[in-house]
Amino acid sequence: ALIAALALGGCATTAQLTLMPRDSGKLYHGTAEDGGSEGAIRITIDDRTYTGTWVETAPVRTTGAVVGGAWGGRRGWGLGSVSVDNPHGGEAKALLTAPDGAGLRCDFRGGYGRGGGTCRDDKGREYDVQIRPAPRP
Repeated sequence: ALIAALALGGCATTAQLTLMPRDSGKLYHGTAEDGGSEGAIRITIDDRTYTGTWVETAPVRTTGAVVGGAWGGRRGWGLGSVSVDNPHGGEAKALLTAPDGAGLRCDFRGGYGRGGGTCRDDKGREYDVQIRPAPRP
């Protein structure tokens, strides 16, 4: 998700969020901070700033153990690991609130610093979201 990408960066990183409501062409912006499998998120829409956290709900990559054996001319067994990318990317859920009590709920999908998703406010207004790495200073 957003997020796996941030975690894979190895150091504290930030993702830029760009939101567009489905009923207009106005753009809004926010940031999401790396925290491994969770982190802080901040989005400003008009004069209202929402803050909260995102949490990884499905990883971008899964790792597992494998055991195998062979018999016949050469006998033996082995133990190893395998790592597989999720073909749909990782997923994350974000819950944000504004100081006046308004809420914003977001679902993200992607990996390695890029992705997308949707957000929805308390009044049912939906926003499409783009996620990309923040430029480095």
